[in-house]
Amino acid sequence: MYLCATHTRQMLYRTQDVSVFENGRKLPIVEEFYTLQGEGYHTGKPAYFIRLGGCDIGCSWCDTKFSWNPAIHPLVAVDEIAERAVQSGCGAVVVTGGEPLIYPLEYLTGTLQNAGIELYLETSGAYPLSGKWNWLCLSPKKKSPPRREIFPLAHELKVIIQQVEDFSWAEENAALVKSECMLYLQPEWSRYDEILPEIVAYVKKNIRWRISLQAHKFMKIP
Repeated sequence: MYLCATHTRQMLYRTQDVSVFENGRKLPIVEEFYTLQGEGYHTGKPAYFIRLGGCDIGCSWCDTKFSWNPAIHPLVAVDEIAERAVQSGCGAVVVTGGEPLIYPLEYLTGTLQNAGIELYLETSGAYPLSGKWNWLCLSPKKKSPPRREIFPLAHELKVIIQQVEDFSWAEENAALVKSECMLYLQPEWSRYDEILPEIVAYVKKNIRWRISLQAHKFMKIP
């Protein structure tokens, strides 16, 4: 069972006062790691991943359910996070979750960009945008659709396809992004064998779409 954002904050902080984040100078961190981007436009690119805890969307097929409850993840100083990212020697950072936009991210993005690092965001778009990003990957979810103002900001639209009915959901979202936004359909991992042929056939008929595979899972890397 998932919790709404207010409830997760109450559970962890026993308050709805977001000052606990110190204006974004502390964030709940699930994990940090240096790897290769495994999905979408930047597949194969080295990147330092920062996964934030907390999500109230609750997709049944989510492969990071361990990130949903922020109560089990510590608040970490952003300066420490940024230092580790810089020391990795990587020029790109991916901020993911959970749902990162639950939190104020201006301090995080400003600190990393001052160090010359490119910033990529993975988000459902269900919350207002915070922070400044070089690349915004929008992955819309039916339970909590993206806010309208997020669509024109997306560089990449990545829609998870679990069943044939999801193609219409993909098209609904594609109609709202800018014309130069990259469009990706990604098979839900647990149904990869069943749904991939459907996606291949769909992309052959609808040539503006591309297929995103979770390459990191095939490579067996984080």
